[in-house]
Amino acid sequence: MVYHANYLRFMERGRTNHLRLMGASQHALFEQAQEETPGFAFVVRSMELDFLRPARMDDVLDVVTWPVAVKGASITLAQEVRRGVDVLVKAEVRVAFISEGRAKPIPKSLRQLMKADLAPD
Repeated sequence: MVYHANYLRFMERGRTNHLRLMGASQHALFEQAQEETPGFAFVVRSMELDFLRPARMDDVLDVVTWPVAVKGASITLAQEVRRGVDVLVKAEVRVAFISEGRAKPIPKSLRQLMKADLAPD
């Protein structure tokens, strides 16, 4: 069976790939953000996990990621780890945008990109 902490690694990769799969040039966006807020980083602020079913060695897993809320200095994402149609793990992750160890407003270009992927109300 897959060790529970490995799901965190899978979801980290899912969050990284989320921007790439949206067609965003991460390099250009992050260069622009670096100019606006030098030394920035996204850090996990909180995470709620619900382990529903185990994964086993050699299972092919998908990590599905979508934004739930985009605020001034944080983004809340929903994530699911799936094996086919079966949801194995559900998570809600809040990531904060920081610079120099403090929360800062997310640069407009990044915030707009993430908001573009939100489901309409």
